[in-house]
Amino acid sequence: MTFVSRFVKDESGATAIEYGLIAAGIAVAIIGVLTTLGTNLTATFQSVADEMS
Repeated sequence: MTFVSRFVKDESGATAIEYGLIAAGIAVAIIGVLTTLGTNLTATFQSVADEMS
């Protein structure tokens, strides 16, 4: 019975899951920003290349 009560009160796993969710959210935001930035850079370099030719 004490094992069950200790298991229910233990919050260390919940904290690890919260940190994992925060890290995943930050990673998704970074990927989104880099994807947009890469697309904009590609368009910029393509327009420069078009003007030079």
